[in-house]
Amino acid sequence: MIGRRGSFGLFCWLRCRNTSRTRRIGRAASNAVAGRSLFHLDQEGAEDRYQLEPVQTLSPEKIFDARWAMALIGEDLHRLDREYDSQGKATTFQALRVFLDPINTKSLPSYEEVAAQLEMSVGALKTLIHRLRKQYTAFVREEVSRTVSNSADVDAEIHQLCEALIVAEGWIMP
Repeated sequence: MIGRRGSFGLFCWLRCRNTSRTRRIGRAASNAVAGRSLFHLDQEGAEDRYQLEPVQTLSPEKIFDARWAMALIGEDLHRLDREYDSQGKATTFQALRVFLDPINTKSLPSYEEVAAQLEMSVGALKTLIHRLRKQYTAFVREEVSRTVSNSADVDAEIHQLCEALIVAEGWIMP
């Protein structure tokens, strides 16, 4: 609608808009000058709340390493999930996943409960969990080996990522 107006119409419209904006700003400024502020800022309360905040001593490098490690772990869990799904064993993986990621599990079930759920013996379940953990470790090592220039540095890199996760525990959300 504004584009259809002539130059004079556009000028009048802009003049009215700017005048009302200037008056509104002037009223706010006069309120502040008269001792009335636009909002209340409780500086003492803010300072008290700031003192209660925990001190975060993580360096940016540790934060980056911890987030990268969590992304790596998440991607490798998804990769295992896709692999089990392609083999038609998605329910098996979902039952065993709690043994790979116990931190993000509300309650860790017993071997007997999971063995009964999967209709196998406890010994067979332990073997399956062992194989799953080996496969998971291989995926993590493979992913880390892609990021280092020397294959001898894989163990050191994994160790550094584990340290970053330990230091960042509770500070960084996945």
